[in-house]
Amino acid sequence: MPRATNAPASRKRRKTILKAARGFRGSRSKLFRQATEAVDRAMRLAYIHRKDRKGDYRRLWTVRISAAVREQGLAYSRFTQGLKKAGIELNRKMLSEIAYNDPTGFVQIVELAKKAIA
Repeated sequence: MPRATNAPASRKRRKTILKAARGFRGSRSKLFRQATEAVDRAMRLAYIHRKDRKGDYRRLWTVRISAAVREQGLAYSRFTQGLKKAGIELNRKMLSEIAYNDPTGFVQIVELAKKAIA
């Protein structure tokens, strides 16, 4: 009986890994074992960093809002407290976009928050 090696599937698997490792330096893009380890690590870190990016954006939005609110003589925490009391349900992303692109509209929102606190 002839020896069966499953060669087409093995070749395809190796080819896929080496193609994914194409931009890596040295043996990490040439040798299968090193390429496998490098690609596995890259995929793991890509997953983690996609999650981290969401937090990075949230921090950016908070900093933008805080800077815009401080110009109006209010702290960020007091501003969020005022928004909650005023019943304004805008998320950080939208508030930062308004602060960045429409400063006059943002000033009106800050005034509403100040009235709600007082």
